[in-house]
Amino acid sequence: MSDHAHLIRYLKKQHVLSLCCSADDELWCANCFYVFDEARMAFWIMTEPDTRHGLLLTKNARVAGTVNGQPKTVLLIKGVQYRGRIALLSEEAEAQARQTYQKRFPVSRNVSDPLWEIRLDEAKMTDNALGFGKKIIWQRSDVE
Repeated sequence: MSDHAHLIRYLKKQHVLSLCCSADDELWCANCFYVFDEARMAFWIMTEPDTRHGLLLTKNARVAGTVNGQPKTVLLIKGVQYRGRIALLSEEAEAQARQTYQKRFPVSRNVSDPLWEIRLDEAKMTDNALGFGKKIIWQRSDVE
């Protein structure tokens, strides 16, 4: 399995990410359920724009965060650090993301919160199961 495929497989298996955002002089982090879209190398999350993190996201689209489990030993540590840009989805893109999100999280069918896309610019995976300190790096080639 290629490093890229290993990264994708891991992100598709997980379902919660940390989302770190800032604007002006304020910082905040939140945990969000997500669906990973391999074709776009993007996370889809659902959150209201009037939450503390939502307000920051509307001011500054640059975000960072992590996806990780909670292994009992250091030899089993696996996780991803990421950075990217977030935007509210609309129209056809939002409809597609909502259908996928609702399939993964059926309870969300009763929620009308907006969907956002975190388009990854960079991801770094650490997977000690592949060898202590093994890193897999992915970067988008068209990053501004």
